[in-house]
Amino acid sequence: MVALEPVIGVIGGSGIYDIEGLSNTSWEGVTSPFGEPSDALLFGDLEGQPMVFLPRHGRGHKLPPNRVNYRANIDALKRSGVTDILSLSAVGSFREDLFPGTFVLVDQFIDRTIQRDKSFFGPGLVAHVSMAHPVCARLSLALEEAAKSVDVTAVRGGTYLAMEGPQFSSLAESELYQTWGCDVIGMTNMPEAKLAREAEICYATVAMVTDYDCWHPNHDHVQVADIIRVLNANADHGRALVKAVVPGLGDRPGVCSAGCDHALDTAIITASEARDPVMVSKLDAVAGRVLNT
Repeated sequence: MVALEPVIGVIGGSGIYDIEGLSNTSWEGVTSPFGEPSDALLFGDLEGQPMVFLPRHGRGHKLPPNRVNYRANIDALKRSGVTDILSLSAVGSFREDLFPGTFVLVDQFIDRTIQRDKSFFGPGLVAHVSMAHPVCARLSLALEEAAKSVDVTAVRGGTYLAMEGPQFSSLAESELYQTWGCDVIGMTNMPEAKLAREAEICYATVAMVTDYDCWHPNHDHVQVADIIRVLNANADHGRALVKAVVPGLGDRPGVCSAGCDHALDTAIITASEARDPVMVSKLDAVAGRVLNT
């Protein structure tokens, strides 16, 4: 397997619509066969490390979480040479000790979204990738160490419940998800993490806590105004974390030990002679490594 030159992709969630401190910057539109990405991509270098930034909701927050074109976003990042994705997202907390302002470096997901395209594959070209360990441990460890260097409270490990949105949870839902052992709740990391795995991109989530959802007796009504106040502070810390971690990610192993960058090695089940040529063409970036061999 040929080692790829590291290019770090950063997906900015609510409150993070740009990244300061980049050099040689340019906003560029990237065309995807899966439709329009959320916005143009910001290309640049951070202390010499190539980086690509994409605001998940578009600059100015134009897209709700259930209308984001996750396939186009991940495909566009893959076409831009991205090898590693750091995903920053606002979340609610199900634990008293994960208070607003805490960053949770989650390592598991429960997907409760219902109206989203969740795979690049389909009729004519079928594949099944493993999601047993959906987050790249190497990236999470780097984020944990970088958080210490910029005095950001970060907790490594946890389960992220992905809900459809855009409405917040009912009390019954919030209490149910607590009994499932979930730690935080958000609206965007699924199917994003699944698609990153299919695209063979290492992926890690920074879940930035803004509130206690609605289970907490002293915080039982989630208010947008309260969330925005915490969100703005989180966004500043999130940008600081990106600046601290990205330059060190250039020292990347040739092959990901977690298997992220060769997830398709045994995933495609459709016989070569039965593959739909239109699907094969659409997947030139996502799956070209295995389809063209």
